[in-house]
Amino acid sequence: MRRPNASELARLLADHITRLAPELLPHGKKDGAEWRVGSLAGEPGQSLAVRLTGARRGLWCDFSSGERGDSLDLVASVLFNGDRRSAMAWGGAWLGLANNAPHAPVQRPPVQEKLNSPELDKEAQQRRAKARRLWQDAAPGIADSPVEHYLQGRGIDLRLLGRAPGALRFHPAVWCAEVQRPLPAMLGAICGPTGKMAALHRTWLAQAPSGAWGKAELANAKKVLGSFAGGCIRLWRGASGAALGMAPDGDVTILAEGIETALSCAVGCPEYRVLASVSLSNMAAVKLPDTITEIIVAADNDAGNPAARKALKAALHQFAQQGRTVRLAVPEIERGDWNDVLRNKPDTGRNRS
Repeated sequence: MRRPNASELARLLADHITRLAPELLPHGKKDGAEWRVGSLAGEPGQSLAVRLTGARRGLWCDFSSGERGDSLDLVASVLFNGDRRSAMAWGGAWLGLANNAPHAPVQRPPVQEKLNSPELDKEAQQRRAKARRLWQDAAPGIADSPVEHYLQGRGIDLRLLGRAPGALRFHPAVWCAEVQRPLPAMLGAICGPTGKMAALHRTWLAQAPSGAWGKAELANAKKVLGSFAGGCIRLWRGASGAALGMAPDGDVTILAEGIETALSCAVGCPEYRVLASVSLSNMAAVKLPDTITEIIVAADNDAGNPAARKALKAALHQFAQQGRTVRLAVPEIERGDWNDVLRNKPDTGRNRS
């Protein structure tokens, strides 16, 4: 019998996801058509959702870290630190494809046995330290770097702003577990309420034969290193030019989910402060100073995603409860975001030199 390839194995695993998800993440619980758990570490919570039914069964997303993938990626991430080759071998055995063997039991990594223990805090500190070392290894500034060229390819010309965000850097070789080798990457510093870096957002990049830079062809080209609950990427200071912690009274802030969407808003509305929450589920948790009295939430037009609608509603409610004026900005482009709007905008003739 021919061994199934990765996509075939992912489909076969997805067909049994109602049994697989609870075995991989036993501390989760069923929530409608999803299996919900705190994270890939397996603690109880709601941040990570695995689809159990329908055409999207087997697909999962951790709304706190931005990690997502199919059923094979779930096996790789939970059991093998992202190694898909090992996940394929395990998946075949679990499905009984090897010599008609019975399902292989789930052998969880040690972290599953350390839930709610001090060792998890130690691991979190180690991830944060690793994120800071990686950030420090990258040279400040992105002028003429692959990051600048990647953003230009997305229609984001930072020269219109006069300067590039200090929260972004380029690193030529960041380890990618999916392909088991380092790749060039855009780094985004995620800072907590005090302004101290808490985690690091990574977007792996690749250069096409034409020389253009784009996202690497990966199942998940974006990942976060470290815990970032309540933090954000501080991309643009707006007209005041003040740091977030010293925002003046009445400061208007645009809050978007991703880096590219947020930068598109900064190019379009440079008078406003712009932040990226990294994930929708983290948006409601972002800590802002009291002087920011008006927030514009720049959301994607993603009406077909119930989880996204729920997280967006929670964020709007949370900021309103804090006594802030909250406005919602959604692009008219179906299933589009504000970067799509920027790229489809006619050339206004502004000087781009």
